[in-house]
Amino acid sequence: MPSFSGKYYYTVDPKGRIIIPAPFREIITSNYSTKLFITNALFEQCLYIYPLDEWNKLQDQIRSKPRSDEAIRLFMRRVIASAVEVEMDKQGRILIPVALREDANINSDVVIAGQVEKIELWNREEWDALFDAAKIDRKSIEQKLTGYGI
Repeated sequence: MPSFSGKYYYTVDPKGRIIIPAPFREIITSNYSTKLFITNALFEQCLYIYPLDEWNKLQDQIRSKPRSDEAIRLFMRRVIASAVEVEMDKQGRILIPVALREDANINSDVVIAGQVEKIELWNREEWDALFDAAKIDRKSIEQKLTGYGI
């Protein structure tokens, strides 16, 4: 199964729509339906966009977990409860619901980033702040990635 990779800079149109980048549209139309799910990230101020099949896999994982677990309840309240189904139109656009745009501070300039089975949508300023060298513990991250064989 092809995976989403790469990052693209776009602007949200006045109606609150974004264009799915052409390489991502190709993956979606070749391997999935044009139905997508948009939801909040658990902790980060961004949105996740899942193809329907990937969203269903995530829901299947959640169904098998104990509802008494505080982490599962938080995940369900933040991610599952905020999920909205959208349809990609013939021009490759999707409407980002107002509540989700507000949650992730999605207003004008955005970054659309591939994340293997899903797509992330970030406010451009938030995305740029992620890579502030003063906030990154490079040594710790390099050690962890080396431990994973990456």
